[in-house]
Amino acid sequence: MTGLGVRVKSGWATAVVLAGPARAPRVAERLIIALSDPAVPTSRQPYHAVLRASPRTAARLERTLRHVVDRATRRSLTRLLRDCRAAGHAVRRMTLVVGSDIDPARIGNDHIRAHALEGRLFRTALEQAARARRLACSVVVERTLYATAAAALKRSEAELRRTVTELGRPVTGPWRSDEKSAMLAAWLALRAKTPATGRHPTSH
Repeated sequence: MTGLGVRVKSGWATAVVLAGPARAPRVAERLIIALSDPAVPTSRQPYHAVLRASPRTAARLERTLRHVVDRATRRSLTRLLRDCRAAGHAVRRMTLVVGSDIDPARIGNDHIRAHALEGRLFRTALEQAARARRLACSVVVERTLYATAAAALKRSEAELRRTVTELGRPVTGPWRSDEKSAMLAAWLALRAKTPATGRHPTSH
């Protein structure tokens, strides 16, 4: 059994692969994946680039950058899943952790709305890439992550925080809040038994 958790950021993400069983998981892999193209620097914050563009070119630039993001995300997820299979970890489910699920249209400030649009874009690109790979995908907002996991895993939030820290000790490289969120998301993916097509029921 294998679960994949991803903490989505702007243009990149932290991914953790967790091997089961769910009652006693271990971290199989921790890595950074690209959701943008380094050859197109504006694809890391595409809506900031659109905000700076002239009204005449903004719509075309948005379409172009969305295409770049979709392509980079598909490529990164395909490579990750291929490497997991080669290591003996067949991923069937992924949980995404996002900073917010607010509707960007409800935000009046242009700069803050650009951040919200980017958050939605990178999350959606991962969801679409997951569907293309027949990978079940759920979404959890970060502020609800520990409460959601505590209910699903039947452990207290305090116990989960201790366990997430302990499981990261053998991992080479940083084990900060992004890694911990991705690991807990992977644990939710590992624990789930039914196909997922959208948000976790307690993610909103």
